[in-house]
Amino acid sequence: MEMESQKSTKRMRADKIKPYQCKYLIAVIEDPHDVKNIGTIIRNVNALGVEKVYVVDPGKRLPDDWQAMRERKSLSGTSVSAIKWTFVKRFDSTDDCFDHLERNNYQSIVTSPHTKGRENVVLHEGEYTQFSKLAVWFGSESRGISEQAIKRSVLCVNIPMLGMIESLNLGTTSGIVLYEITRQRREYQRMYKYKNKRGRKYIA
Repeated sequence: MEMESQKSTKRMRADKIKPYQCKYLIAVIEDPHDVKNIGTIIRNVNALGVEKVYVVDPGKRLPDDWQAMRERKSLSGTSVSAIKWTFVKRFDSTDDCFDHLERNNYQSIVTSPHTKGRENVVLHEGEYTQFSKLAVWFGSESRGISEQAIKRSVLCVNIPMLGMIESLNLGTTSGIVLYEITRQRREYQRMYKYKNKRGRKYIA
């Protein structure tokens, strides 16, 4: 009985926070080498209301099946069970992931502490509501984002580095970047919903 009550409470919580989720926003982790970092990003994604996580996993560290991922103690522990409430999909390669995203009309932006790609923006100066469907890419711990991901993305986002250290770990980077992007998109969704309720046409 107590177990059923706990499940019911969690389900009520999940239903309550659903309207605050950022629709059509996906966090993509490209070739992460440490499973613990995957769990940390999944935790950030869930806490900030990002809709999904995609993992480019050429080393096949993760199972293909989401249900099997949920049972992995390494992911469940580091994500503080967020894996149970977050949709995660794996891909064999960067191009496979991009092909899937583009078929579903997603545009991609990459993150880097350095200026890369055709167009660059400092995180807090970017406008992230201009993309109706958005995938945010994070590179591996050792080499960062790949040249292939940069080439197929529309924008490179930089976190300004003001100290002697010029990079942050993957978990911290994802938390900072996704906080700003979800803040903007949640406010936009709130405005859209409010204006629609008033019967005014609001074009996204």
